[in-house]
Amino acid sequence: MRARSFEWQLLVLVTLALTAFGLIMVYSATSASAALGNGNPTGYLERQGIYALLGFALLVVAARTDFRKLRAIAPTLVGVALALCLAVLVIGTKVNGARRWIGFGPATFQPSELAKLALVVWAAAYLSRRPPPRTLKDLARPVGLLVGVFCLLILAEPDLGTVITVVVMIGAVLLVSGTPLPTLGVAYTIVFGAGAIAAWSSPYRRARLFTFLDPWKDPLGAGLQNVQALISLGSGGVFGRGLGQGIEKIHYLPEAHTDMIFAVIGEELGLVGAAVLVAGYCAFAYAGLRLAIACKDPFGKRLAAGITALICGQAAINLAAVLGLAPLTGIPLPFVSYGGSSLVITLLGVGILLNIARGHAGTQTASVPDRRGRDGGTSRPVARRGGNAARARGGSDVRRVAGSRRGSARS
Repeated sequence: MRARSFEWQLLVLVTLALTAFGLIMVYSATSASAALGNGNPTGYLERQGIYALLGFALLVVAARTDFRKLRAIAPTLVGVALALCLAVLVIGTKVNGARRWIGFGPATFQPSELAKLALVVWAAAYLSRRPPPRTLKDLARPVGLLVGVFCLLILAEPDLGTVITVVVMIGAVLLVSGTPLPTLGVAYTIVFGAGAIAAWSSPYRRARLFTFLDPWKDPLGAGLQNVQALISLGSGGVFGRGLGQGIEKIHYLPEAHTDMIFAVIGEELGLVGAAVLVAGYCAFAYAGLRLAIACKDPFGKRLAAGITALICGQAAINLAAVLGLAPLTGIPLPFVSYGGSSLVITLLGVGILLNIARGHAGTQTASVPDRRGRDGGTSRPVARRGGNAARARGGSDVRRVAGSRRGSARS
């Protein structure tokens, strides 16, 4: 497979632009409140910058490493992610009622971020070697079982947004693998039905659902974040108040630098800035899906589709929550929101996409020999037009000349 230069360039451009824009918005969303509280105005920016450098280092390594090596370590990745998801429930740091992070000195790590990447690598490796699941029974073992275990562990943190992202991501891999749409439809009906039951049985999630339906019922309590996000978006108008001139981020909008950073963007840069950001994610999705369609390697095709769905699906969930189109799930905006684990794992996923785009995905068809007649690959050479006929004519001419020489010798 030749290198996909257009997709490679577009992915690099969008990733760099979104990450740089995210650093600017993290500083804008945190500097004023930190300064008012006698804190370090650049504290969040410095930490996010360190995570960005680490993420880009992993991106470069992944972009230069043949992605097919991931197939061999997929079970190990899943095992490590599963162990960390279990460990976070025991030794994890509790923040705002959720136990999602493991502390390592001054740094923290969110195991569910690694779980998303590990699952997409494992699912792509498993489904690339076997026929696609065609029945619910085929789908349940082992893909459904493993995904279900991870979703239960992540729900226990609790982190509904990550569970939704995992379900969307695995659905993309299954769709590219050739799973029939009726089977997927029935499976996702069961999944969403179980999700509705889980949301209703939990007082915390049930309260969030009621808040989503009517946030103005309690604008200073449960609905504060929803209401302030809408006020922030609406006050930006078409062109916004100006970068750094937002008001809602100063102790009015909770989690302005993480889950709600899109509301800050809408207030400061207006409809135009928000539309440009959405266009960036659309461009990323376009490049990723083109890459998945063009890739001839079964593992690479599924991996590209899964990573693209992981990043863009997470962005869609976050945007829908901030805009009031879906309940708040606590999921960050990829590349833009403050959060080290999310940024590092996302950039690592982009590095894998770039490696696929560089042309390291081997084809499954016969290779064409080069001009010197050598086969360019391990498959059979392609026969030239008329070659068999020419060889047949050449062979008959040789036999005719040899026969005439033997006859003259006898005479």
